[in-house]
Amino acid sequence: MFAIFMTFFTLGWFSFGGPAAHIGYFRQTFVEKRQWLSDSEYAHIVALSQFLPGPGSSQVGFALGYRRGGLPGACMAFLGFTLPSVLIMLALAMLSSRLTELSWFESVVHGLKLLAVVVVIDATWGMFRNFCQRRLTVCLCAITAMALMIAPGIATQMTMLILAMLIGAHWLKTADVADTRPAFRPTLWPLLLFLLLFIGLPLLLSTGPDPLPAASLFSDFFQAGSLVFGGGHVVLPLLQSLIGDQLTDNTFLTGYAAAQAVPGPMFTFATYLGYALLPASPILGALLATLAVFLPGFLLLLTVLTHWQTLAAYPRVAGALQGINAAVVGLLLSALYQPVFTGAVLNGLDAALVVAGLLLLKQWKLPILWLVTGFMLAGWIQGLLS
Repeated sequence: MFAIFMTFFTLGWFSFGGPAAHIGYFRQTFVEKRQWLSDSEYAHIVALSQFLPGPGSSQVGFALGYRRGGLPGACMAFLGFTLPSVLIMLALAMLSSRLTELSWFESVVHGLKLLAVVVVIDATWGMFRNFCQRRLTVCLCAITAMALMIAPGIATQMTMLILAMLIGAHWLKTADVADTRPAFRPTLWPLLLFLLLFIGLPLLLSTGPDPLPAASLFSDFFQAGSLVFGGGHVVLPLLQSLIGDQLTDNTFLTGYAAAQAVPGPMFTFATYLGYALLPASPILGALLATLAVFLPGFLLLLTVLTHWQTLAAYPRVAGALQGINAAVVGLLLSALYQPVFTGAVLNGLDAALVVAGLLLLKQWKLPILWLVTGFMLAGWIQGLLS
């Protein structure tokens, strides 16, 4: 368990760049380097995370930990990957906006965003080679990427994934064999707990006496985490509609800016807000909000994860997964363009650093920690010269 925790804890300190970059870091670490699972198994996990509400990249990490060490391993993976971001967001909440306004901090973050471009390029190319080997899968990848580049948004993403699933189920299904598989049965206890917290807790709070502030805070963030499809950026309008009248716009925007500047999942935006929403016990508020916003996605993942491989063995389901895998590559390709590339590469020097990073990663096999150090230094020097 400690080894799982330390592996994800190390990743959590330099996983800049958002969900697409996190998927790239995970693939490089657990598929290529440590070989915990195959590329196909990893793609199944990524595809599953795209269909469930919650923090997609954190769900992938949670599932990787589950495969390695069961539920305790999943919890260690989540704790390790999320803890660095939570600690930084707590520190930023205490220091307010002073650190995020420092020019050297912005320069270092810019260098790490360039590293995220390198990682996402590597992940996209590696997954393309594995899952786009047929003319139809190449087309699904390209059409998905083009659709999201033209009309970015969760509606387009879900539409393309569903279309790819239907096309794959019909034209990419595997040969039918004698059916000796057990029936697919979801795990009920996480689903029941999810429904209890999603429906029962708000009803209890609305019909009972004045609720404790901590209970209301937990319920609000659990509701937000239950409705977020499409990554951390989507959580902003949901949280603003749920608790926006309790905080100033400046607090919201400062926390949101900080969440984009630190490594790890953007859902730790909840850490910053929870600290401000429970002034009597700010640390408790931060931890409750963080747990509540992540928990729905993990409960829904546990509902289907145990027997996911059984379901994936059915011919039509296997074909649907081939289609979804190709579409996921298209999602990564579109994310590589926007926001990863457009948000990081601002000039020719930035582009040159990305090319250098690809050379060091793919040809010289430089360890990722050395790349992190180098890109932080490059960003700092670039800031001094500008």
